[in-house]
Amino acid sequence: MKTRIELNEVLENSPNIILYGAPILIGLALIEVILSMRHNKSKYEGKDFLSSLVIGLVHLVEGLFTKTGFFLLVIWLYNLVPWSIPVNIATSVLCFVVLDFCRYWSHRLSHEINFLWATHVTHHSSTQFNLSTAFRQSWTQGIKIIFYLPVSLLGFHPVIFYITHQLALLYSFAVHTKSIKNLPKWYSYIFVTPSHHKVHHAKNAKYLDKNYGSALIIWDRLFNTFQELDENEKPEYGILDQPKTFNPIYLVFHVWVDIFKKMKAVKTFRERWDIFFKSPGYVKNELYLRKQESKFSNQ
Repeated sequence: MKTRIELNEVLENSPNIILYGAPILIGLALIEVILSMRHNKSKYEGKDFLSSLVIGLVHLVEGLFTKTGFFLLVIWLYNLVPWSIPVNIATSVLCFVVLDFCRYWSHRLSHEINFLWATHVTHHSSTQFNLSTAFRQSWTQGIKIIFYLPVSLLGFHPVIFYITHQLALLYSFAVHTKSIKNLPKWYSYIFVTPSHHKVHHAKNAKYLDKNYGSALIIWDRLFNTFQELDENEKPEYGILDQPKTFNPIYLVFHVWVDIFKKMKAVKTFRERWDIFFKSPGYVKNELYLRKQESKFSNQ
């Protein structure tokens, strides 16, 4: 019979790798800052770096309070199903792959559904591409936990789930850099590389909505969202409606504010539904919304 898991057991056996690793991540970003100041000043912009750092630190503190709620939901679902997957190296690797598949769809839909874009736009709001950009994690992105719940329903142990999730986040941090150039072809065919992720953060028409993979690029190859970096087209980083401020609060909430102002301005339930659930491009381009552009979104 399957052994029921309790919260205390999971908390005791789930090291907060991100919390312990935060000083190392910040240190690596600072080293990159120093090196860029010596060799390539265009990699970093002071206000941009500080904005990313503040957003990241608040997100880290937020995680300390939401961790228990995250665990409770994951444990409840794990205990709900009558089956479980044994814990060993092979199943831990399998858990990482399954979780990465879920992260691909979470990431992709965060570009295709407007309210999910509101939880993700912060990460794309920098015009720079460097390690500090990885710190820009929205304070509202916790609602996307729903995409990862199938991992628990499949029967993967909550401790393995949590550890692999954090390892995936650390890998995602590492690919936000220009310092790593070419990697072996076999590696770049399977795994996400900085070159792949440069494409994802670029706003060039050719690069928009490509390379959603978190650790594995194979999902993009399978689902036709892969784009190789073109050496003849330099990436331009940021978003199409680039904010003209480094205010962290604005960068986290400006799309949310715009969504609710637009929803308030229209008359019908169908229009409000479209504003909330359709793509950011659709919401921006619809004629009936052009007359209701919020002043906040134009700052």
